[in-house]
Amino acid sequence: SSGINAEYGGHSMSDPGTSYRTRDEVQEVRKTKDPITMVKAMMIEAELATEAELKELDGECRKIIDDATKFARESPELETHEMFNTIYTDMDGSRIRGSDSMTYGIHSP
Repeated sequence: SSGINAEYGGHSMSDPGTSYRTRDEVQEVRKTKDPITMVKAMMIEAELATEAELKELDGECRKIIDDATKFARESPELETHEMFNTIYTDMDGSRIRGSDSMTYGIHSP
């Protein structure tokens, strides 16, 4: 990839990207061009956070994601007519996608 953010994953969920990148290439990109890694390094350098604080924050974020994933997997599947309901919340007066994903409307509380 020649953009600012080099890809180190595949192009889709079914493409892990391992057939055309070596493990070393992926590690190098993660270390030198991953925006999250870069911001963490800048925060540590500017003494805005310590490595330990960022590691703790990572753990908290992973737990939130793991809990949400578990909830989603354990929840019953939606009926087709419910799939696009309540996608957005707290969007007072904003344009949002309608329930058929092809229309737009104004959200009213």
